Order: sequence, then C-alpha cells, then structure tokens
Amino acid sequence: MPPPAPTPESSEALWEGAIRLYTPLDVPKPLVENVWLVDGPVVRMAAYGTHIPFPSRMTIVRLANGDLWLHSPTALSEALRRRVESLGRVAHLVSPNKIHYAHIAAWKAAYPDARAWASPGVRERAASQGIAVSFDAELGEASPPEWEAEIDQLVFRGSRFMEEVIFLHRASRTLVLADLIENFEADHVRPGLRRLARFAGSLHPDGKMPVDLRLTFLGRKAQARACLERMLAWRPERIVLAHGRCYQERGTEELRRAFRWLG
Repeated sequence: MPPPAPTPESSEALWEGAIRLYTPLDVPKPLVENVWLVDGPVVRMAAYGTHIPFPSRMTIVRLANGDLWLHSPTALSEALRRRVESLGRVAHLVSPNKIHYAHIAAWKAAYPDARAWASPGVRERAASQGIAVSFDAELGEASPPEWEAEIDQLVFRGSRFMEEVIFLHRASRTLVLADLIENFEADHVRPGLRRLARFAGSLHPDGKMPVDLRLTFLGRKAQARACLERMLAWRPERIVLAHGRCYQERGTEELRRAFRWLG
C-alpha cells in the first residue's frame, strides 16, 4: 500500500528550516554599478503532493533616467520599500515567467504608476491560482523602448510548460535568469532538500535547469538551442539566478556547462 499523501501540516513540517537564506534579507546588495540583488524570504511551490521551499531573489537595475527595473519582485516589506526608494523611482515590475509573479500585485498597489510586465502565460497562471494581479504590458522577443538602449531580452522557447523571458544588462554584461538555471549550495539546504537538488541536477557547482523542466523540452530542443546560441552571443560575464548561488565570473563558460543537456 502506498504511503498516504502528505497533508499541508506534514508538508510544512517536512521542509521546516530546510533552507539557509542569503542574509540579510530585504536589503539591496550592490552587484555592479546600477545593479542590485535583493534576497527575500522562502517561497513554497506546490509540487508532487508537497510544498517545496525555494529561496527568492529580486534583481534591480537603475536605468539611465533614474527609473528602477525590478525583475521577479520579492515580498514587499516597509523596510524594503524605503531602501528601494532610496535608489530611484520604481517604474517597471517584471514577471520573467509564469511562476514568478506572486508579489507583483503588492508592488503595483504601492506604486500604481509603475508598469507591470507580463511574461508568456502568466495571466492564465495567475487566474488558475486565484491570484488577483493586473498587468499593463506584454514582454516579447524585443526589448520595449523603455529599456531597449540598456537591456537586451529574448524569450527562451522550446518548453511545453513554460517560456521564460531572459535579460542582459548590457553595460555590465550581466545575464538575469529566473528558473533556467538553479544552483543550490549544499551547505544552504538540509539533507532532504539536498538530495532532491542533486537528483534534479541543480546542486552547486553543477547547477542547471531542474530535470522535470528539462523533460518539457523533449522533441523541441532545436528551439532551445537557437535561444542558447543567442545568449552565448551576448557573452555574459556574470549570471544572476533567482534560486541559489549566482555566477560572478566566467558567465559564458558557465552557460555552456549548464546547458550541455541540450546536446
């Protein structure tokens, strides 16, 4: 007889304290000139009958006109709000894919003049999850006029489940990703989650796209390879990730390594 499915209470207990976060939280940490990272609290994604915890991270870019571009906004706190406002005017709230959007509604309520940018499929995903969030504009293959002079973008295609919009901050050659690479450090996750990350292929130093998402590219890898070639042509120096340790150097080489599964 199979074991009973975990209840929400047992699921929470299973993963309690499973992740050591990159503290301090809710603090913009300078990466390079005009780029900051903000580590946020744990988020939990429903999967396989449980709720798997993930560390969260937002990337902030200050554009030449002083506007702030927020990629995958983390949970909004009053302390974070004050710190972000000290950097510039919150102007763009970016959902890079359909599972990185949950906090945009709170940021939009706090900054109604900011534009909320929708990734492919995110409107439908939010509706299916009963999350009320409104978007002002769509993200596509080409950067919109608001940041085309400073940030390149493309839609990474080939997955049957999810397309992610990826970005390159041109001045610093910083590639900004969400879920296309995950890179969990062993000493930041407890043994149960460490085993899961190793099985998924997302354990540092060989972080990559988790195996369940890789499987959604079967039969469509040619599309993904074409996107990878465009990313490699950008020759990124560093790679920012939403989950796990970022790559501070040798970005292009790390990109080749992480996507070797494409063949």
